[in-house]
Amino acid sequence: MVVDDEPDVAELFRQRFRREQRQGTYVLHFAGSGEEALQQLADEIEPQLIVILSDINMPGMDGLALLREIKKQRPDMPVMMVTAYGDDERRREATAHGAAEFITKPVDFDFLKQQLRQLPTAAV
Repeated sequence: MVVDDEPDVAELFRQRFRREQRQGTYVLHFAGSGEEALQQLADEIEPQLIVILSDINMPGMDGLALLREIKKQRPDMPVMMVTAYGDDERRREATAHGAAEFITKPVDFDFLKQQLRQLPTAAV
């Protein structure tokens, strides 16, 4: 699941994962806010999620608050934080709350795909 308040991000991920989606390697889900992501998690997304990629800077519930809530509900769910700002304080906070990875925008999709291949196929 990709969580980002910018609508263009969903389209970018659809384009960059087009081949993997056609092959059935990944199914992408999108949420435009932290609150929407939590609602989708409560609704039991199928197929089962293996990772959440969340922007940090979002209105309402930001990505760090979302990370804390996800880790309370599903401690084994890998969460990768994505931000345009690679500052050390956000990185420390994300790591302290259990972020699996910290990715700076613009996203290096080759690196991201490499990280995804290393995830267990059933994280929860």
